[in-house]
Amino acid sequence: MEPIINKMEGDANAFLALEPIGKLMKKFSIPCIISLLVGALYNIVDQIFIANASYLGSNGNAANTVVFPLTVVALAIAVMIGDGACAFVSISLGAKQHEKAHHSIGNAVFLTIISSVILTALYFIFMESILTLFGGKVNEETFALSKEYFIWIAAGIPFFMFGQAMNPIIRSDGSPRFAMITTIAGAVLNIILDPIFIFVFKWGMMGAAVATVLGQIVTALFAIHYLCNMKAVKLQKNSFVLSGHLISKFLPLGICSLLSQISLVAAMASINNMIKKYGSLDVIFGQEQYAQIPMAVVGIVMKFFQIVIAIVVGMAAGCIPVVGYNLGANKIERVK
Repeated sequence: MEPIINKMEGDANAFLALEPIGKLMKKFSIPCIISLLVGALYNIVDQIFIANASYLGSNGNAANTVVFPLTVVALAIAVMIGDGACAFVSISLGAKQHEKAHHSIGNAVFLTIISSVILTALYFIFMESILTLFGGKVNEETFALSKEYFIWIAAGIPFFMFGQAMNPIIRSDGSPRFAMITTIAGAVLNIILDPIFIFVFKWGMMGAAVATVLGQIVTALFAIHYLCNMKAVKLQKNSFVLSGHLISKFLPLGICSLLSQISLVAAMASINNMIKKYGSLDVIFGQEQYAQIPMAVVGIVMKFFQIVIAIVVGMAAGCIPVVGYNLGANKIERVK
């Protein structure tokens, strides 16, 4: 006989197998799209305020462009863990396998923390080499601002990755609106603090980065609060015991999310270095004081391209809990 607690937990997400598909798609995909759009705003907002600070200008925007792909690397790892766990948890809940569900969430939390700490350490150890790889040495001023921005952004990587990885897991628990709120709260704080730190305190790139990191901390704290009060799954101490078998099950489900982000990183690395190489041949941009301008322009365009990506990915990622739960419940027609 199945334990009573499993029946109680299973009831929390039973609506995924009962409500009309169209209604569920709206309920899950729209908040997911909004979450990703708000996430894209983090860097766009930084670019806007940096560009309007006369003491930063195009050098600051170019520095932001250099560091941006490095945040995407962190995002790629986080969404691989989060989206993979989201899919696996949804399938497990649909199949009433709650032991697998809570254990995989605990493993996802553990993996996110460990991978974020390792990535942060690597960023600090190889900071100059990494920034050079992504075109940071287009000129001395841009490189100096890149380091200033990168130091603080790297320090916030664990909070950033935790919030991003837990967001889809919160959706898998049947709470897409809360997942959206966690992202919006952090972005709103970033928007409020950016002008204060950049224009009032004159903290420059450090100010832009600190505002971003504080927003990421707020998102992470919301996620922690939710994990302690989940509806369909109740985390236990043994949830966090690593299981190679479970990890091998849910990580492959997030590989597509990883690849979609990493492809952007590869593109940005190539573009930045081509700008540096061929821009130096231009009569205007070959001059030291103007060399950063093409990179700043490309960075701005790429940030807005993220808006398009957010909408498309949001529609797909938002329906993962719906598809997963019905797949686990063997409701194949609803899955189709």
